Amino acid sequence: MFKDRPTTIERTKMKNKKILGLNINIILLGLISFLNDISSEMILPILPILIKSFGGSGIIIGLAGGLRDGFTNILKIFSGYYSDKIQKRKVFIVSGYFISSIFKSLLYLAKTWPQVLFITGTERFGKGLRDAPRDALIAMYTTQRGKAIGFHRAMDTTGAIVGSVLTFLLIGIFFLDIKTIIFIAAIFSILTLIPSFFIKEKKYKDTVVINSSKKISPSLKYFLFISGFFTLSNFSYMFFILKAQQQFTNKNAITITLFLYVLYNIFHASFAIPIGILSDKIGRKKIIILTYLFFSTICLGFLYSKNIYHLIVLFIFYGIFNASINCVQKALVIDLSHEKIRATALGLFETVNGILFLITNLIVGFLWEKISNNSIFLYGFTISFISVILFLMFTKKIKTY
Repeated sequence: MFKDRPTTIERTKMKNKKILGLNINIILLGLISFLNDISSEMILPILPILIKSFGGSGIIIGLAGGLRDGFTNILKIFSGYYSDKIQKRKVFIVSGYFISSIFKSLLYLAKTWPQVLFITGTERFGKGLRDAPRDALIAMYTTQRGKAIGFHRAMDTTGAIVGSVLTFLLIGIFFLDIKTIIFIAAIFSILTLIPSFFIKEKKYKDTVVINSSKKISPSLKYFLFISGFFTLSNFSYMFFILKAQQQFTNKNAITITLFLYVLYNIFHASFAIPIGILSDKIGRKKIIILTYLFFSTICLGFLYSKNIYHLIVLFIFYGIFNASINCVQKALVIDLSHEKIRATALGLFETVNGILFLITNLIVGFLWEKISNNSIFLYGFTISFISVILFLMFTKKIKTY
């Protein structure tokens, strides 16, 4: 079994220069994510509006959400596996951000919703290529995995705050059109390439050949099953945006929705590091169970929300939820996997959940379009609450090392 203590390689890495108690490579990766998310979050809050303006339906918006955050995750298992096999991380990271920059620029030229689907879906191949090797590289340079991933998530989401605030200001005060905002977002995306070239990585002294799933621990398999089931409840943020927008019919509807999205990102960024540190201290499993239960509560809240005050509270809660789910689940996957196959394990986790996320958004898009917008929140509550029960049933079989 794998001991949860620093290996020779990890001890060597921890001697390197640190800032805020973190290795310089983790800081650089955080800076890259900061710039990238300024770009992404300038686009994300207006994406469902853009699709609607081109005649896209609720099902199309669900498909877009699934393609962005789900389907392209299939690539993560392959990039993670190959990164482990050749023991290289940086080439995947740089290539991934380069692909994203190119396709964000192409979004400026889109004129129909099928083009938006193709471009945004393909842009996420860059994320699929870089994420697992990047998280594995972070894990190489620290044993405080909750803190490190929490820092990365905080930088990521701070960029999201800046990006969404910029969009809020550019639309609400300067009255720029959506295409101009996409053009500015593309510039920020290109800037991510500059710090990526300064990332350093050290090769392992020995190599490892991964030829089957036998090195995936039974505990990780149990967790993949439970987290995958929960993913069936955790649909795209775009439906929360649309739900909020529908409650306002005046000309300020878009501005109010952007304000709520900024609020969501502020709390997402603010809670990522504290929750990550808390998971280092009291254990990941307790935090994840509470997070699943928290999402059930949020779904009930959206089901019965009736005014701006309800939405403010719900978007704050939604930000805290995402800070937890995106940080602690990855940290647990790292805890449950050997250092030599962490990129593979992370890629497998992302791929399984990515495929299920696509399915979830298609289901939710159908419910939104054919039944009612409230039906998706009842669906989310039911599945997420069952996930809590499943985790409690299998928690003893999920053993960290």
